[in-house]
Amino acid sequence: MFSDRQIKAFRSYRTPFYFYDIELLGRTIESVKDFGVSKGYHIHFALKANNNTRILEFLRDAGFGADCVSGKEIEKAIETGFEPGKIAFAGVGKTDEEIETGLRHDIFSFNCESVQEIEVLNELAGRHNTNARIALRLNPNVQANTHKYITTGLHENKFGIPADDIPALFDLLPYLNNVIVTGLHFHIGSQILDLDTFRNLSERVNELQNNFEENGIILGHINVGGGLGIDYGSPDKNPIPDFETYFGLFQKNLHLRKDQELHFELGRSVVGQAGNLVSKVLFTKTGKTTNFAILDAGMTELIRPALYQAQHHVDVLTSQKPLKKYDVVGPICETSDTFRNGVLLPEVVRGDLVAIRSCGAYGQVMSSDYNLRERASTLYSDEIE
Repeated sequence: MFSDRQIKAFRSYRTPFYFYDIELLGRTIESVKDFGVSKGYHIHFALKANNNTRILEFLRDAGFGADCVSGKEIEKAIETGFEPGKIAFAGVGKTDEEIETGLRHDIFSFNCESVQEIEVLNELAGRHNTNARIALRLNPNVQANTHKYITTGLHENKFGIPADDIPALFDLLPYLNNVIVTGLHFHIGSQILDLDTFRNLSERVNELQNNFEENGIILGHINVGGGLGIDYGSPDKNPIPDFETYFGLFQKNLHLRKDQELHFELGRSVVGQAGNLVSKVLFTKTGKTTNFAILDAGMTELIRPALYQAQHHVDVLTSQKPLKKYDVVGPICETSDTFRNGVLLPEVVRGDLVAIRSCGAYGQVMSSDYNLRERASTLYSDEIE
């Protein structure tokens, strides 16, 4: 929900732009701290969800670490002031240069996704006369019940070390002198709303940890990744995810050892609802079965609907007219440049403002200059007088 003061400010700001609700971000961070950090859990924010410097500064100041999936994300985290000892580096295809970036900064953990990667990391660490702390990302074959493009923990997914490779891993590790196994890492998918999924993950982690202990490997930490979803359909009704239940499931079902740390890599759940894409109606068209509201924002600003068939809630900010059915579309020369089909909205005219909600994660960070479009600017709620 937007205040009259905010909407008035929006009218004088060039569209399209990303608008971040800093107060909501703060309340979400406090919820994570109340139900997660208070239990001694360690939180790494996933920069792939949002690498906006100002947003990262809030998360850094909250004491969070960083979850990075590229060398440039590691450098961005360091530049923003995240402690190297709180940076985890994941990714199924790390280049030698990216690995060396992590070694140079002596990061908390390389989350390794294949036996070959571990061998390469051992070689590079030896070449630089150092040791690398690693967590073994295992593929637990746990169904995440989410979109197939963001499911990462099944046998057919490219992520993680498959169970069949674990015996060879046990044989190899004693001969690697420049890696130190400190933990196990898991991440089964994104936008998970069925919280029982995390109970299933916990039970699988317990089995795997027992297997590692039976083979003489004692683990300092368990990293269960992230994946908690947000309510795209009702952002005002559910602005903050149910972190109490989420963290509680792990507390109840995951069997940590004495002094063993539990780490999380949260992204969307922390920043998703705090971001909005504000756009202007350029034109309207009447079709056979629907009407078109053509915006000045498109898939260049928010690709999720085109890529994942995502359904973002749309608010009309400057009209209270009777409802009318619209296809809400952008200006890009692609039919897939569509935000919503057949949605009921107050009737709009040229110049009306709309807000596409729940864009704080995988919105601005995935934007592009396709069609040589200018990148959208940014406005923060605490900048509005």
